[in-house]
Amino acid sequence: MMLGNEEKVYILDKAENNDAQVNGHSAWGSVWDFNTHQSQVMDIRTNTFCSSGMHLPNGSFVTFGGQIGIWDSEYQDFDGGLSIRVLNPCRSSDNFASPECQWYDDPSVLSMQRRRWYSSAEPTGDGDIILIGGFVNGGYINRQLPNLDPENGGAECSYEFFPANGRPATRMDFLVRTSGLNAYAHAFQMPSGRMFVQANLSTILWDYNQNVETPLPDMPNGVVRVYPASGAVAMLPLTPANNWEPTILFCGGSDMPDAAWGDYSNPGINTWNYPASQDCQRITPEPQDGSAPVYVQDDNLMNGRTMGQFVLLPDGKVFLVNGGLNGTAGYADATGETTGPNQMPFGQSLASGPVLTPVIYDPNAPQGQRWSNTGLGSAQFPRLYHSSAMLLPDASVLIAGSNPSADVNKTTFFPTTYEAEIFYPPYFSAKVRPTVQGVPQTISYGGSPFDLTIPNTGYTGNGNDAADSAQVVLHRGGFTTHAMNMGQRHLQLNNTYTVNDDGSIVLHVSQAPPNSNIFQPGPAFLFVVIHGIPSNGTHLIVGSGQVGPQPINAVADLPSSVKSASATGSGDKVAPSGTSKVDQQSNGNHTTLIAAVAGAVVVICALAAGGFWFLSRRHAATKRGYMADTTYPMTGYGGPVAGYDMGTRHSNSSAFVPLHQSNYSDAWNGSTTSLNAPYRDEWNDGRSSGMGVSMDYDPYTTRPMSAQGQGPSSLSTYAQAPRR
Repeated sequence: MMLGNEEKVYILDKAENNDAQVNGHSAWGSVWDFNTHQSQVMDIRTNTFCSSGMHLPNGSFVTFGGQIGIWDSEYQDFDGGLSIRVLNPCRSSDNFASPECQWYDDPSVLSMQRRRWYSSAEPTGDGDIILIGGFVNGGYINRQLPNLDPENGGAECSYEFFPANGRPATRMDFLVRTSGLNAYAHAFQMPSGRMFVQANLSTILWDYNQNVETPLPDMPNGVVRVYPASGAVAMLPLTPANNWEPTILFCGGSDMPDAAWGDYSNPGINTWNYPASQDCQRITPEPQDGSAPVYVQDDNLMNGRTMGQFVLLPDGKVFLVNGGLNGTAGYADATGETTGPNQMPFGQSLASGPVLTPVIYDPNAPQGQRWSNTGLGSAQFPRLYHSSAMLLPDASVLIAGSNPSADVNKTTFFPTTYEAEIFYPPYFSAKVRPTVQGVPQTISYGGSPFDLTIPNTGYTGNGNDAADSAQVVLHRGGFTTHAMNMGQRHLQLNNTYTVNDDGSIVLHVSQAPPNSNIFQPGPAFLFVVIHGIPSNGTHLIVGSGQVGPQPINAVADLPSSVKSASATGSGDKVAPSGTSKVDQQSNGNHTTLIAAVAGAVVVICALAAGGFWFLSRRHAATKRGYMADTTYPMTGYGGPVAGYDMGTRHSNSSAFVPLHQSNYSDAWNGSTTSLNAPYRDEWNDGRSSGMGVSMDYDPYTTRPMSAQGQGPSSLSTYAQAPRR
């Protein structure tokens, strides 16, 4: 999922047997309107299963890779392994049917250099994106046993840039050392220009321009956080109080012994019996005091959790939702301790014990008092493998997904979940919330401050106290998949204020810190928080809107704060009456919050066949079925096996066959199915020269397959102006 603007949430899925249809096949893309709670399907060509994604500096989004496979005539999906898909988020006032509002997905024109599945994506301070690792062809973990060759043809131990600008895909030694447990590696850009990367039990600071790795301490207590252990991981809020010094928080995951992880085929043990970790660790990778970076024990979780997900809230707290008490992410037909599906007590799920009640972490609370679930309601649906969560513009949290099966399966123990929910954090109990006037369309790195006005109707109580408490926050939710948010960041800007006698407050706000590595260029939402109560978020662009070195300006001084002897807020005196909680949250013009909503989880849609499709989860399905490859299964049986009938076909989404070809193109079957141009699944491999594909292409500036017949252009000139 991606939040495109104040109106639209974009959703991707694997090509599977979803109820919704588009252009004669099951839909695996949609857009949901936050204000109307209506959705519509979007057609996507390639299989997006377990891809990665990120924003671009101009506000567009791009996704990378996905399921490997040849053309599927039933689902009409193409090999997603090399695909790069670009989206220009549109608004309700735009012509949504136009090509400029749809996904651009044509791997015969725009492709990666390597096949990547479960890869990581992190933007640099220049706005280009680094893609790290991934599977070549899927599986449970990224190794085969005996683990004699970490680069066994199934593990992609390289990184590459988007746009490439002539930079080739390059071996990354860290991925070789972390063999097996390095899918969806955790990566965070650091202020120095280096990148913090963590996988398996290893941690590095990485100079990606020189490909130099500096080891940091190993993860304590043997706890794995990357997929499929799937611990909750986030960079804590960057604030003036901590001088925007990044600290990374890791919670949950699994401390299973190495042998228990198994290999590509499945885990070595019955994971659903193995408790997830309660352990939490913090690390500051680049301490400003010059000390050595170390992991620091933090407060344990209130219960162990795998597949839990951190969502940063505008008030500076961290929301943890979803996941299970036991086991790991992934799905399988068997483990090293079972003989087949009939011995799997939870269907194909490798986890059990759904955690339905979220918790909130306060990074500024004294140690021992940082976790709380007081007053928080519980979700109605288990959210296990393939679940996601993200902050919405009104500061609520959208929770969706869950499907620990090889297919759409509505009758298994943890069924495919089409229902989505919205969680309303405790600040929704406030009588009023701030309203903000004067939000700019762009934020620069350094430069002259700007003013925001808070009318006296946007708060209650003493005006000076309200101004003293005011925080101006830039929030980026990132690209959320598999219980993680790639690119998520929270940055508080410096501000002073003037309190007017009429009770209005003018906030004098600094631009972003003059270092684009701290908050990389691209889209963000600006929130004003008063007494811990956030305004609605306003969409804007940070930086130039272009890929490349960002303009850096000197930081101008802020004026001194000015108080008023008589100013008070009047928000509680003008509250509209008769507002329902649903109407309240779907209309950004309301200022009154309904106390009954606070801490609650509200189901927003139960989705059936037809146009009102919202979200489904990943892995393949069909009416036809046949036996899976039992050597590297992770797939799903298509017919009765030992009395077990899933009613689904073999899914090639995780079936793994070790590949050792020196010519990677030889490993894939070809397909002559047309994709506007002659298309072969191996044609875009990128390891061979002269293939004619590009990573330096802006599909919204030039569309070479359109009637205009224009050719590709370089992404080095991408986005001359920020898009809406």
